[in-house]
Amino acid sequence: MPLQNLTILGCTGSIGVNTLDVVRRHPDRYRVTALCAHRQADLLFAQCLEFRPRFAVLGDAEDAAALQAQLAAAGLPTEALSGVEALERMAALPEVDAVMAAIVGAAGLRPTLAAARAGKKILLANKEALVMAGPVFMRAVREHGAALLPIDSEHNAIFQSLPDGFHGDPSHALPARGVRRLLLTASGGPFRAHSPAALEKVTPEQAVAHPNWSMGRKISVDSATMMNKGLEVIEAHWLFGMDAERIDVVIHPQSVIHSLVEYVDGSVIAQLGNPDMRTPIAHALAYPERIAAGVAALDLFQVGRLDFEAPDLERFPCLALAFRALSAGGSAPATLNAANEVAVQAFLDGALGFTGIPALIAACLDALPAKPLDSLDAVLAADAEARAAARGYLARAVAA
Repeated sequence: MPLQNLTILGCTGSIGVNTLDVVRRHPDRYRVTALCAHRQADLLFAQCLEFRPRFAVLGDAEDAAALQAQLAAAGLPTEALSGVEALERMAALPEVDAVMAAIVGAAGLRPTLAAARAGKKILLANKEALVMAGPVFMRAVREHGAALLPIDSEHNAIFQSLPDGFHGDPSHALPARGVRRLLLTASGGPFRAHSPAALEKVTPEQAVAHPNWSMGRKISVDSATMMNKGLEVIEAHWLFGMDAERIDVVIHPQSVIHSLVEYVDGSVIAQLGNPDMRTPIAHALAYPERIAAGVAALDLFQVGRLDFEAPDLERFPCLALAFRALSAGGSAPATLNAANEVAVQAFLDGALGFTGIPALIAACLDALPAKPLDSLDAVLAADAEARAAARGYLARAVAA
């Protein structure tokens, strides 16, 4: 396999760190061209010392200048840059073969879209590119010949369980190829057995303590509310071209089965493994080959049992809100995502209760009817409008 040049968007987050761990194991296959972070300058500098990229990007210009001085003092040829425009440039560098899109939230949309427009192999860990801008993003993928490989463990599991030759192209019409349903598994998070009344007392510290996965604070809260699964339903719709009626969610506390595909002949094909993000990362990096990821072998005897249950939409209304937004279409998923980002940050800051998260999102969906999305500008306008509505809701809640 020829050497692949990589840009890693979000290199200091969980996905970025795990990506570099896989890359570290295969120096003959991968070379890091650009490392992009938001604030963690010290970790980014350490990564530059090891991987010696051509470029390093931070969000703030002053931070980038300080990093440049460190790089120069260490004798590294790496050039430090800053800002969204630099991220877009890194995603579209001519010498880059693959882009790991792992910036959390709406901030990852523009550079991920830039990678699509440059026809790159995109390892997609940024849900928001599809949740916010599904029609715009998928049109760019098709028109510019980009390759799209999912990194979320659930979507990667579905990808691995689909008919041969799917290649990430939703125009392949899965129902016509015998696929009846996609089944996304969910751990249920730390509050799977809590009553709705008990959820009102949940603290940020409790919400970020996921039982199976090591994730950032925002994604951990999304898992606790099951909004993470709702966003994944919307993402699956765009990735695989499946209607909402053909996508189901199954609570599976052990997180051993990462998702399943049901076929019309009664077969159900699942992908299993230990809950370790290096598995889907390695799969996407090397696809269609397989490479070692450093993940321990699954011991079924130790697992012992696999449990399944239906999601409780009274306990987890965020999941129902995501299905509602998907059905409404247009700007509704962008409104859902923006309102959720504002609500989660308010919860982490102590300004909103845990059960206030779905209440805020529902209020924004009620207040902002779905509009058509035909451009990036329309997506960004819908995002801004929803954030303003969410902040207004918070201000009224505080005043009350």
